Amino acid sequence: MLAPQAQRYVYISTVSAYRGWPDEPLSVESEVLDGPPDADADYGRLPPDWTGPDYYYGRQKAGAERAVLAAFADRASVLRPGVILGPGEYVGRLPWWLRRAERGGAILAPGGPARTIQPADVRDVAQFALDQAAESGLQIHNVTAPLGRETWGGFLDACLRTTGSTGRLVWAPDEVLLNAGVQQWTELPLWRTHAGAWAVDSSTAFAAGFRSRPLVETVADTWAWLQQGNLPVPHPRWAEHGIDPAKETSILEKVS
Repeated sequence: MLAPQAQRYVYISTVSAYRGWPDEPLSVESEVLDGPPDADADYGRLPPDWTGPDYYYGRQKAGAERAVLAAFADRASVLRPGVILGPGEYVGRLPWWLRRAERGGAILAPGGPARTIQPADVRDVAQFALDQAAESGLQIHNVTAPLGRETWGGFLDACLRTTGSTGRLVWAPDEVLLNAGVQQWTELPLWRTHAGAWAVDSSTAFAAGFRSRPLVETVADTWAWLQQGNLPVPHPRWAEHGIDPAKETSILEKVS
């Protein structure tokens, strides 16, 4: 229905559409998960008692990519962001770290300060999507901050400075957190030990005009947005994020 009416389709996909995410480094040449163009909301979902990884989200997004390409062919842009942060975030990752920094005290920090991360600012992703609407030909891009620019230490230091916190970071090795049963990606938001979680090559996007502001700006602007009394739209994922203070204290006692 849309193909004869619209000049171009810009589809926001995800790095989760790759078969190798988050276990291996990725580029736009990496293999995409299976997923048919007519995949519905139940496609790929596993039984409730399944305890292994569930890739239904990535498979459904991969199917949606195929639907777009089938209809628009060389009049499509497929953008695959990683983690998106910034003002208005409803998932709860950056807001949780900001509120935790605000509380102060000893703050459990995951892994090590030099480990790199690649969140992109929502405003930069949005601008790139708009720019892609004016492009021609088939465009497929990963959309993340550049490899190696941002670090966990820089990110958490920015949270402390932005909130005016007197808290101090206490770094815990991955194995300590894993042995304590800390849930990756949620209890300490953005922490993941998988080799490919923050190893996404977005060089084609940068060559096509994508610009990624420093993470410190995203942190500061998100805090300003929260301080102005703004609230994100309600979303069940918000409740998934953050470690229980008692559990955090117990781990801190082991590494302090």
